[in-house]
Amino acid sequence: MERPSAARLYDYLLGGGHNFAHDRELAHRFLKAQPNAREIARHNRSFLRRAVLHMVAHGIDQFLDLGSGIPTVGNVHEVAQGADPDARVVYVDYEEVAYAHSTLMLADNPLATIVQADLTQPRAILGHAETRGLIDFDRPVGLLMVGVFHFVPPERDPAGIVATYRDACVPGSMMAFSQFTADLMPEEMGRVVEVMKGSRDPMYPRSHAEIAALFDGFDLAEPGIVPTALWRPEPGLDDGSDPAMAGIYAGVGSKR
Repeated sequence: MERPSAARLYDYLLGGGHNFAHDRELAHRFLKAQPNAREIARHNRSFLRRAVLHMVAHGIDQFLDLGSGIPTVGNVHEVAQGADPDARVVYVDYEEVAYAHSTLMLADNPLATIVQADLTQPRAILGHAETRGLIDFDRPVGLLMVGVFHFVPPERDPAGIVATYRDACVPGSMMAFSQFTADLMPEEMGRVVEVMKGSRDPMYPRSHAEIAALFDGFDLAEPGIVPTALWRPEPGLDDGSDPAMAGIYAGVGSKR
């Protein structure tokens, strides 16, 4: 708890209360490096909601949310179960506060649970009793990797990690993915990388081409990999901000 974490930083940027002085100090430095950080976090959260609803509309009723973070309003189970009361959700996060608060929040929800684990160890997560208790991998699954893979270093083989999760799922499963990129706001992204070096979660932005490669084996839904605010924005909602200020690319694909 003495080191700031990305999960608690994100919670702070979204206006949550599950963070500590170390996290807030990091957040202030993050905001100095990237003044648009609160908007970036909000748009990423909004993309998550739209992606989940897109999956539900295509018949998916079970979700594996990798790197789920601190529970805040608009969690996956709230969105999915609001559209389909029988939807099942397994959250995964290694951060202690995220796990503790999610456990409390989900105590009375038999269709949602959390696994405390590192998403870079997919076989342990896929075989975990809590995962297997709720998710039937013989049916389509919604894989959610939203705002988390920029914490996976290249030496951990990001493509191999994604492929392991993909290969565990049947055709028709979907993956929603978003992460920071230096293609957008490169100077600010460079400053953010420097700020995050001192946390437990250093950041590794990826290019559009690198992110596209992670969708190997998936057919991208329109409009492809785009800044978060441009992925199927909802009319009447404030999701149409300047894409050059987005900082994060997002996309959804269906497994072939």
